[in-house]
Amino acid sequence: MTTSADAPRLADTHLWPIEVTPNDALVPAGRRAEILANPGFGQHYTDHMVRATWTEGEGWHDAELVPYQPLTFDPATNFLHYGQAIFEGLKAYKHADGSIWLFRPLKNATRFNNSARRLAMAELPAELFIASIAALVSADRDWTPSGAEASLYLRPFMLGTERGLGVRPSREYQYLLIASPAGAYFSKGIHPVTVWLSDDYVRAAPGGTGEAKCAGNYAASLVAQAEAAQHGCDQVVWLDAAEHRWIEEMGGMNLYFVYGSGDQARIMTPSLTGALLPGVTRDSLLTVAQDLGIRAEEGRISVEEWKAGCASREITEVFACGTAAVVTPVGEVKSRMGNWTVGNGGAGEVTMRLRQALLDIQTGAVPDKHAWMHKIIDAD
Repeated sequence: MTTSADAPRLADTHLWPIEVTPNDALVPAGRRAEILANPGFGQHYTDHMVRATWTEGEGWHDAELVPYQPLTFDPATNFLHYGQAIFEGLKAYKHADGSIWLFRPLKNATRFNNSARRLAMAELPAELFIASIAALVSADRDWTPSGAEASLYLRPFMLGTERGLGVRPSREYQYLLIASPAGAYFSKGIHPVTVWLSDDYVRAAPGGTGEAKCAGNYAASLVAQAEAAQHGCDQVVWLDAAEHRWIEEMGGMNLYFVYGSGDQARIMTPSLTGALLPGVTRDSLLTVAQDLGIRAEEGRISVEEWKAGCASREITEVFACGTAAVVTPVGEVKSRMGNWTVGNGGAGEVTMRLRQALLDIQTGAVPDKHAWMHKIIDAD
C-alpha cells in the first residue's frame, strides 16, 4: 500500500508550461451560484478545459487552457472505430480556509499511464498531468463548491486522433481535461444499495483490459447494469471470468467485506488479479483502516462464502468504494441462487467510520499524516 511516498514525488515535479486563452464568455456569477447550490454529479461544466497534442516524432506539445468547447473530429478518426480512449477521475476539495487541494493525484497519473500502455497509447508525463489540473483549477477556482462532501470533479482523458482506418495504434493523440462541480453523492443521506450478481456477463479476464480505465470497459458493462435494473437492483457485481464464482467488483467500484464488529472487526477486499481496477480509494482505505485499528487485508471470496457469511453473521457489512461516492454501503444481494441481506440491511458502523475518516482527510478536517493531499490553490 502507498503512504507518504505520494508527496515527495509531487514536490519534485516541475510543472509543464501551459498557454492560457481566457474564456470571454464566462457563466454569469449568479447562474454559477445557482449551479453550485445543487450541482448534482457530472451535469454542469466549468468555463475552461485543457488540451495537449502528441504526434509521433514530436511527443507532447501545444498544451493550452482554452474555453470549454465542443470537439470536432474526422469521421475516420482512430478512437471512433478502434476505441483508443482512456480516462481518469479525481477531485479537488475546498478546505475551510479557502485553499483547494487534490487527493493523491500522482496515483491517478500513474494509473492513467498504465491504461495508456495497455491500449498502446502514448504515455503522458506526470508533469503535464499535474500542470493541466493546476491550470484548470486555478482558472476555474470559483467553480469549486464548499461543503462537507462537495468537490470539483476532474476528468482527464486521452483519445487516439489519427485519421485513418488501418487497425494499428494511432500516431496522434489528444489529451483533454474538463471539470464539473459535484455535490454530496448521497444528497438525502446514505442509502445502502441492492446489487445483482451477474453470471451472464463478465467485466474482464486476466490478460484483458480490466486494470485499464478505458472507455470500452464501461461500454461493455452497460448491458449488465441494465440487467441489474430489471431485477430491481442499483448496481451489478462482477464475478471472475473463469468460474463465475469469485467476487471481483461492483459496477465501476471496488468492494470490501467487513467481518465481525467493534474491536474485533476486520475488512477484506478482493486481491488485484489483473482483471480488477486498482482503485485509489481502495488503496487508501487499506491504510485508513489500520489508522483506526481495523485489520485490513486482500484476499478472495466466493458467492457461496458471501451468502453463508451473511447467514452466519460472520460477514457483518459490505461496502463499495470509488472516487465519486467515496464509500457506498451494500444492503441486499440478489442472484439466481437466491437473495440475502447484508447485516441489518443498513449502513454499518465500520463502513461509516471508514467513510468519515477518509472524507476528513480529503476535506482537511483532520491532519494529513500520510501526505496524500496536494495543494493547488492557497488560502484566501
